[in-house]
Amino acid sequence: MRFPPRRGGESEVATVRVLVSLHRWLGVAFCLPLAMWFATGIIMHFVPFPSSLGEAERLTGMGLDLARVGHGPAEAVAATGSRGATRVRLIERADGPVYLVTSPGGVKAVRAGDLTDGAIRSEQSALSIAASYARGPGVDVSRAAVAGLAAYDQWTVSGEYDPHRPLYRIALNDGSATELYVSSTTGEVVLESTRHVRGWNYLGSVVHWIYFTGLRSHAAAWRVLLWWLSFLALIGVVAGAIIGPLRLTIEGRRFISPFHGWQAWHHWLGLICMPFIFTWMFSGWLSMDGGLLFSSGKLAPAETTALIGEGRWSALSADEIRRLSTPVQEVLWFVFDDRVHRRELQNIAHRGPQALLRPGEIDDAARHLQRSCEPAYLVASDDAYNRIADFAPGTLVRVICGSDWFDIDATNGTVQKIDRSRRSYRWLYRDLHRFDFPLLSDHPSLRTILIVGLCAGGLIFAFTAVAIGCRRVSLVRRGHNGGEPDG
Repeated sequence: MRFPPRRGGESEVATVRVLVSLHRWLGVAFCLPLAMWFATGIIMHFVPFPSSLGEAERLTGMGLDLARVGHGPAEAVAATGSRGATRVRLIERADGPVYLVTSPGGVKAVRAGDLTDGAIRSEQSALSIAASYARGPGVDVSRAAVAGLAAYDQWTVSGEYDPHRPLYRIALNDGSATELYVSSTTGEVVLESTRHVRGWNYLGSVVHWIYFTGLRSHAAAWRVLLWWLSFLALIGVVAGAIIGPLRLTIEGRRFISPFHGWQAWHHWLGLICMPFIFTWMFSGWLSMDGGLLFSSGKLAPAETTALIGEGRWSALSADEIRRLSTPVQEVLWFVFDDRVHRRELQNIAHRGPQALLRPGEIDDAARHLQRSCEPAYLVASDDAYNRIADFAPGTLVRVICGSDWFDIDATNGTVQKIDRSRRSYRWLYRDLHRFDFPLLSDHPSLRTILIVGLCAGGLIFAFTAVAIGCRRVSLVRRGHNGGEPDG
């Protein structure tokens, strides 16, 4: 092993030797995963992993048939036996109106007509619900069929579907090979995917995140594996970032690399791309943090009690349903500051979500925190932290209590805590890994150009590592060193 002349003792040389060895063998181990991460990152930018349906998708179907609602939300809470219920939704399904009661124990469904169990027990019921959801102009649902019932499959491995398992998978058998997933708990369609999305995600997100069903269904094991894989790959990158400049020599006004061929390409590209490669690998490793180094954004029990409290459902008026305006597609009752609030949802394609909680009401709740809090204020839509709350523009109210921020969705009482740790995580992960800088988010074309261009550069760099790694393995198998400078 040859090092350029340098000042320093034996300990420095020994340290560099260790770094070279780490970079070499971790590079051999992770050159292919590194190439895969850059290639799949490009695909993921254009075709993200299928996400659960949001409010906009839900509120495109049938309106509530209030004539079939025989009981109020207070009776629904009592019928489910749910303690500490925080929200109740009244929705319309193909089999009639249903209450969905959410409490710390999960979600339970009861029929609004007679308060009997509203969970989905048969394939025919799931098929009817999916067909009703999909039915529309130019949509033929006559060929729809139940494709299976499973606790986990490739597209429902995320923990957000845990309250809905098992799920019925309904194939519409249309030209796009559309599949719908119906919750056995609530009877809602919670996910929609097409052949196009599934196909590209097999090449993108599934490989990138090692999202294979058998592994991902064991969330703890999957997270530990990804954490260590990304950490070891990061160590290899850091070692290369340290020794790369050390291997340069200066002759006149020129920097000279001791390497030739693929190693020279790898050396120069590494020096050029290292800031980007390091930040992306580092932020990718942080994506697997899961509350290990940074806070999770969840409220402490005392904060939940102070801001949310316990709803007095029995205090609701007996004619709560008769007070509803018509037509209405969904009704939400939620608890905030010990009071039950009601929100009537229309098709939000025609009318955006309306804020129910006012800053003054939120100030009243914040006083229960027994902390010095600033007055609540409406957060601007271009606020950098509004982007991580996933709230509709114009509905986010913030209360700042010292170093802790509490972001409240004024349409449904959802609270997210953004402390100093969470704010740091926002910049270190979302900005560095997803380029979610406010400026770039406002200019998506520029963001796309940067992501694709930098990923392509990283992919080319990774290819040089693959070439060197293959040669290194070949030399080891033949039992000799090629005599070139190590790197």
